[in-house]
Order: sequence, then C-alpha cells, then structure tokens
Amino acid sequence: MNVKVMVMGASGQLGREIRQQFQGCYDLDAPGLDITDYPSVKDRISEINPSVVINTAAYTNVEKAEEEELTAFQVNAIGAQNVAIACKRVGAKFVHISTDYIFDGTKSAPYEEFDSPHPLSVYGKSKLWGEKLVEAVGGESFILRTSWLYGEGHNFVKTMLKLADERDKLSVVADQYGTPTYTKDLVWVIEKLMQTDFYGVYHASNNGSCSWYEFARKIFELTGKTVKVEPVSSAEYPTKAERPRCSVMENKLLKLRGLDVMRPWEEALQDYLENAVH
Repeated sequence: MNVKVMVMGASGQLGREIRQQFQGCYDLDAPGLDITDYPSVKDRISEINPSVVINTAAYTNVEKAEEEELTAFQVNAIGAQNVAIACKRVGAKFVHISTDYIFDGTKSAPYEEFDSPHPLSVYGKSKLWGEKLVEAVGGESFILRTSWLYGEGHNFVKTMLKLADERDKLSVVADQYGTPTYTKDLVWVIEKLMQTDFYGVYHASNNGSCSWYEFARKIFELTGKTVKVEPVSSAEYPTKAERPRCSVMENKLLKLRGLDVMRPWEEALQDYLENAVH
C-alpha cells in the first residue's frame, strides 16, 4: 500500500513540484484547505490519516506583508501551528517550509542552522514565529529553510526571460546575495528526510551563492539572450520591506546526515532551463 502524503498549498510552485514528483509513488491528497481554519485542517487530517503532511502554504508577498501583518502572521505562524497540532494528533510526520528571510543578512559567512535569527521584515518575522510555534507543538517535524525558489509558476527566472524579450536593457540589484533554489532539488531533500526520524531544522538550498544581478546574467548566458544587464544598488529601488543583504545558507545538517542532494545552483538552473521552461 502506498504511503499517504498530504500537501498543503499544492497549487504553489513547490506544491506543484511535489505533486509532479510524487504522483504514482505515493497516495497523494491535496485538499486546498485554508490552514488558518483549524477545525477544517484537523478534520481533514483525521479523516485521511496521512503518514506525512507537507506544508508549502504560506503568505509570501514580502512587500504586502508590511501592510497586512495580521494576515501574514495568521497564515505563516498560526496556520503552520494548526497543521502541526493536527499532525501530532494522528501521529503524522510534518514537513514545514521556512525561509532565509528569518536572518538579517549581516553575517560574513553562510548561515548555519543554529545561528541566531533576526528577521528584518514582517514576512520574515511571521515565518520565524511559524518555526517557533511548530517546534512548540513538539511533534515529529522537519523545518526546512530554503531560498530564492523557482519552478512551476511565477518566478524570477521566468520574469527575467519575459523582460529580455521585451527590452534591450535591464537593471538588476547587485548588492543582495543568496542562493537560487530549484523546487525539483528541494523535493528530493523532502523525500529523503520524510523517510527518516531525523527531526529538526534544516537548511535546504542549492549549493553556492550569487547576487540577483549574477543570477540574471547566468539565466541569459544559459539561454543565449543578448540583453544588456546593468548592476544597480538596492538603494536605487527602495522597498517597504527591508531585505537581508546576504542570506546565503549552509546545508550543514543535511551534509552531516549525508542527505545533501542539492546541486550547485548553476547546474540546477541549467536543468530547469533545458527541461522545464516552455
């Protein structure tokens, strides 16, 4: 009998990738629930009785979160805890997705799992609260912090390709650093972890780092686009939400466990551009 896996937020980039990779291998349930509605979450999880629940549902609009703080916290913190509680009630393993934005970006080396978080934005704070509330439930949980995700749906890679077809010149921020992460690689890690009892907080991004400017340059290099790309400072593009200057993370715990199957970001990007972008 197939293992039952429930996916919250199955219509998003990561949720779609999970459905694509897990189809036929697991008994999948993608209910489309509002995770802020605890009775609905509890009832569905009790009814399905899954072995694993993966929560990819989140409020991810970093800018809008500054004005919609309550909503961001309800989804990213209370929603995450709702799913964790319902999982604990039925003995299901819980995989929760978090973010590099829980860090302030001031560390001179890549962040490790036990570095102290210090979020700069409402979004980052709400995701950190989510982590803390999931841990407080005390269930069998894996918290995976990832960064700069792209895959199915709207993302930076597709935006850059679209703009390259429309313009001769693009300006891209060159003083914010992180790690682009292909959803395909992240799902590999999720699948490996959920087959273990190694509960805890993990960093799970592709390996290596770059600025948004370098990311854009690599996208155009791999696709043969000739658009001119100019580096600009983040100060030239002021935003409501403050973002970390350097949120590069080290997959330390995955490496220690022998579970770091994440490729260098350039290699993963090439795979995505050759096989997934249409």
